[in-house]
Amino acid sequence: MSPANPYSWWPREPVVKHLRNELVYHRSNAKANTKAKPRLQSILVFAVPAVVLGVVLLTLWARFEKMFIFFPDADVAYTPEMVGLEYQDVYFSTEDGHTLHGWYVPGSTDITWLWFHGNGGNIGHRVEEIGQINRRLGVNLFIFDYRGYGNSSGEPSEGGTYSDARAARQYLLSQTDVAPDKVIYFGRSLGAAVSLELAVEHPPAGLILVSPFSSLKDMARIAYPRLPLAGWLAGNRYNSLERIARVSSPTIIVHGEQDEVVPVAQGQKLHQAANEPKHFQLIPGAGHNDTYTAGGSIYWDSLTEFMDTLDK
Repeated sequence: MSPANPYSWWPREPVVKHLRNELVYHRSNAKANTKAKPRLQSILVFAVPAVVLGVVLLTLWARFEKMFIFFPDADVAYTPEMVGLEYQDVYFSTEDGHTLHGWYVPGSTDITWLWFHGNGGNIGHRVEEIGQINRRLGVNLFIFDYRGYGNSSGEPSEGGTYSDARAARQYLLSQTDVAPDKVIYFGRSLGAAVSLELAVEHPPAGLILVSPFSSLKDMARIAYPRLPLAGWLAGNRYNSLERIARVSSPTIIVHGEQDEVVPVAQGQKLHQAANEPKHFQLIPGAGHNDTYTAGGSIYWDSLTEFMDTLDK
């Protein structure tokens, strides 16, 4: 009898099948990995730029206001004194702790204009216009700088301009020589949007909007027609079109026919959405910033007539 096979206990056939299956598995897995690499590379080719684009868009969206909206100047180089006017240098606080700077220029009537300026410079760049308003219309003027502009503390933002407007109104009405029912909001360009936001909650005796836009989204599309996402980046910021429909105060919209920054169609669009009583005054030959000089008597007479209607 031959000696017992020392490996007779080994289950040969099942093991062979197992090894064969393992070999087939690894070969097929290797082929799958070989096929997967080009597929993964293709995904990365599209995924990486998409992620980079997303980061860029989010950065632009977050910094949109600083890059495209606000252009403050910290140096207040001019004062009303330079055009022969007496004035009070004013500092007041906002609800969130910022200190704002402004001027109160007394006039010869009991009407007071609360002035919301545009997105560039500071109140010093409005000295010439302040002088003309004082001489031609005789109204009291209170003009101030938004946070981050001129001598006002902080950094500008949409929400900040709204808070600043409320603080300016509160300060103005705290003065005993100011008649609350004789306060008119005067907003230029971006300031028109700020004044409209305030007018919804705190209606003035009248509302003067010069060179206004309907919304920042509209303006972004106009300024950057080749940038498809311009409207998205602007979002719902400064949506005056929505707000003016909720304003009940008498309103006049003044727009330069040759406005090179905000097309006159923007002012007309707002006028259509406004409630009565309302008036639209086109200024022939005027641009964005020179309505008060290029407009001549048409400009000043329209403002005088508007104020006269408020007394009736």
